Amino acid sequence: MSAVIDSGRRPAVADAPVAVPARTATRARDAVGEPAWVRRTLIGVALVFLTLFLFVPLVSVFVQALAKGVDVYWAALVEADAVSALKLTLIAAGISVPLNLVFGVAAAWAIAKFDFHGKSLLLTLIDLPFSVSPVIAGLIYMLVFGLQGWCGEWLRDHDLKIVFAVPGIVLATVFVTFPFIARELIPLMQAQGQEQEEAARVLGASGWQILWRVTLPNVRWALLYGVILCNARAMGEFGAVSVVSGHIRGQTNTLPLHIEILYNDYQFAAAFAVASLLAGLALVTLVLKYIVERRAHASFDLEKPE
Repeated sequence: MSAVIDSGRRPAVADAPVAVPARTATRARDAVGEPAWVRRTLIGVALVFLTLFLFVPLVSVFVQALAKGVDVYWAALVEADAVSALKLTLIAAGISVPLNLVFGVAAAWAIAKFDFHGKSLLLTLIDLPFSVSPVIAGLIYMLVFGLQGWCGEWLRDHDLKIVFAVPGIVLATVFVTFPFIARELIPLMQAQGQEQEEAARVLGASGWQILWRVTLPNVRWALLYGVILCNARAMGEFGAVSVVSGHIRGQTNTLPLHIEILYNDYQFAAAFAVASLLAGLALVTLVLKYIVERRAHASFDLEKPE
């Protein structure tokens, strides 16, 4: 042993790998993994839940919509009030989504890339629509912009109308959909850090060049994902829009409100026909969401260093 110590060499047994018995390895795998019957049970419960609460209601909507034939189904879709509701829904989504795109990118960029007083307050305000009921939001707009509200007299004197009109519907839609884009971008921007922006600044790039050529390309998939979610919520919003719309047929009814009116009037086939239109838009949203997620994962795998 002294010869080994004097020569500075360790015994050969120290370099040999330690053999782990097969029984010990199996027990280690069992300790960190669930038994097969537990995994199968959880998968089965999840499938049963999805079938009962997602697939069956979705299929029943299309079945009820076509229960009285294709002619009745098509007549419900091309009816004047339904077309007006569809147009108003697209107008509200077409205005609120671009606005939230601008607001969301600006808020996410400010929060993720800069330190300033009131940063926590800004984060809280962004999350406010998640914690406040949409009905409460609609009542707040009524309190501010209604005829008896804080700005009601001024609006009446200047012949302006917010509630019970398109502007009120757009405002309510913007409020309930504001967090979706910002909340998709903030974690990703924070995880990416500021190294690339600082390098671009050192090379002489301006703020707009950094935003367009560095920041936005790095978050393009999260941005598109947030836009898809924001658009889906905008088209399906009911609570806040219901309060500020006034339920005026052919003028201030969106598709969800039009479905409610048809159902309350016992026009079930027409109600389910219009509901199938919203369900179809939801399915398109899910397909786009799946495509974006696949492309985002593929892009991440290509950019990941080996």
